[in-house]
Amino acid sequence: MSIEIFMPALSPTMETGTLAKWLVAEGDNVESGDVIAEIETDKATMEVESIDDGTIAKILVAEGTDEVPVGQIIAIMAEEGEDASAIDVSAPSAAPKTAPVPDAGQETASPVAPVDQAPAPAQAAASSSVTTGDRVKASPLAKRIAKQSGVDIAAISGTGPHGRIVKRDVEATLAGDGAVAASAPATPSPSAPATAVETNVYGPHDDIPFREEKLKNMRKTIAKRLTESKTTVPHFYLTVDIELDNLLTLRKELNTKGADDGIKVSVNDFVIRASALALKKVPAANVQFGGDKMYWYERADISVAVAIEGGLVTPVVRGADSKGLGEIAADMKDLAGRARDGKLMPEDYAGGTFSISNLGMFGIKEFSAVINPPQGAILAVGAGEQRPVIRDGAVAAATVMSCTLSCDHRAIDGAVGAEFLKAFKGFMQDPITMLF
Repeated sequence: MSIEIFMPALSPTMETGTLAKWLVAEGDNVESGDVIAEIETDKATMEVESIDDGTIAKILVAEGTDEVPVGQIIAIMAEEGEDASAIDVSAPSAAPKTAPVPDAGQETASPVAPVDQAPAPAQAAASSSVTTGDRVKASPLAKRIAKQSGVDIAAISGTGPHGRIVKRDVEATLAGDGAVAASAPATPSPSAPATAVETNVYGPHDDIPFREEKLKNMRKTIAKRLTESKTTVPHFYLTVDIELDNLLTLRKELNTKGADDGIKVSVNDFVIRASALALKKVPAANVQFGGDKMYWYERADISVAVAIEGGLVTPVVRGADSKGLGEIAADMKDLAGRARDGKLMPEDYAGGTFSISNLGMFGIKEFSAVINPPQGAILAVGAGEQRPVIRDGAVAAATVMSCTLSCDHRAIDGAVGAEFLKAFKGFMQDPITMLF
């Protein structure tokens, strides 16, 4: 019996992906564990392994194809001993199925695998939701928003691929615009994919030479999430100046003593450690707004913005409040390296309770960062530079760094943000306290 290979869900929020490259061709024999394709998600390009032995009978989706829905059949594989040339591939390519998507709390996705599902109906169902058995077909993000808002997910019409309920459907219902969601087509038309970024209504200048470049999934996601953040999250900003001379002296000593063990601590590692300790000291800053509730996190998982080609990712240093500077440095070296190589796994960047964006290495003195939803705050770190300061009534030179905290005012009040920065500044200016 032939085996259907589906577009996998490689992250909890993935709805479509780009089939970047096939590593096998029709007629190739593959074994379980062999890498057969590379899939570009909104975060990274990831390898997909076969979970069965067999022969690639037919590739249904060409490499380079964008907006391939999760669950669509992308290839057919013949089992061992089966004649690949005798497999009928016309039906699967015309009627792709939808594979299950992991729940919001699940950090990793299953590899490509066949699933048993009832055939999709020719038209959208008359009922208000699409279900398979007792399971409502909805994205993890849509489920989470519906749960936080007290909305019955089963009562919402889906406008995603094959009638799947997506974020915009829940938002339309919350806005009292359920009729729009109900009347929208269950399957997106080829000319207007459901997950596409809104078209630029301005267009290019005709009299200026330009080149056009199609957006990658990562850039689409960045545009969507940051627009959502700035338009729906009430930001406010607090800035503090921090003297770094004691920290730089301690860093030099630690790196000298740890050189034989390959330990090299950066200023950013101190920032991560100090932020985590400040969150433990001021737990009201380690929170997330949840509609009619607040989530208070008891562990400081720090997301760190890492610039890569075409965008940025935010790998997470988990439990940074319980890790030493050397361990944080090792974690960041590994995460940043895999981020730039496009090798991060979903569990490396999923979650996080607080974010750090450091542009100090570019000489940026001060900036305000956009909050990374659903987190409650992000710390923007500028460059350390020589500035005049007043000590005992006299002017002296010091290495000073400006840091700006962006807060979600629904979750964090001004006094709480100020208290966090006070604690953060205390750890940074007296860095020996971070070692206890």
